[in-house]
Amino acid sequence: MKICGLLKTTLLDYPGHVACTIFTGGCNMRCPFCHNAELLDINLPSVYSEEDIFAFLDKRAGTLEGVAITGGEPTLHRDLPDFIRKIRERYGLDVKLDSNGIHPEMLEQLIRDKMVDYVAMDIKACPERYAYVSGVTEEKLHFDRITRSKDLLLQGQVPYEFRTTVTGGLNTEEDFHGIARFIEGADAYFLQCFKDSGNIVDKDRGFYEPSKEELLRYRDIVAPHVRRAELRGIDY
Repeated sequence: MKICGLLKTTLLDYPGHVACTIFTGGCNMRCPFCHNAELLDINLPSVYSEEDIFAFLDKRAGTLEGVAITGGEPTLHRDLPDFIRKIRERYGLDVKLDSNGIHPEMLEQLIRDKMVDYVAMDIKACPERYAYVSGVTEEKLHFDRITRSKDLLLQGQVPYEFRTTVTGGLNTEEDFHGIARFIEGADAYFLQCFKDSGNIVDKDRGFYEPSKEELLRYRDIVAPHVRRAELRGIDY
């Protein structure tokens, strides 16, 4: 595993759990609003070994309830299933996976083998604008694979959510009409507000934090199509 970051304690990354967050390196997308720009290069060296992580988990036994694995894009790493298996066997912790859906085969394996307890899949935009918002070409996007992952989660074999980082100056109302159709019938959909971390991929595009009113309008577009639609990190 290429492990490039560790957040030792979080109450936010895995809702309902006292968890740690493990950040993998490398991503197939180049979303211009991404706040983890330093994690995108697949050639990044590891900062932590698996044994470093296990030594940390040894010390937090009895305190942590779960592990959130995010990135980058974790499913780019072929040894991810083995890494998760070790965490579950050694510590019995719940595992949440964040993914952009690019590897439906691995996602299916993890669900089938009961290696993940919760999956959060990013939905970048409506299908027609997905490549543009993701910062890649149509050929590199492989939207059919993203659709397969979405359809897999809709089967309900594991608790899941879809989520969109709403970025002012990039996302439009058209996106949310398309997203509503794309994830029709989903259990849960969250809209998260773009925050400029100072380390986003494209610092020159003038992206901004959308207003609460704008976020609520987008939520209301999607809400009739899903069982639950909410803003995350925003006071109503």
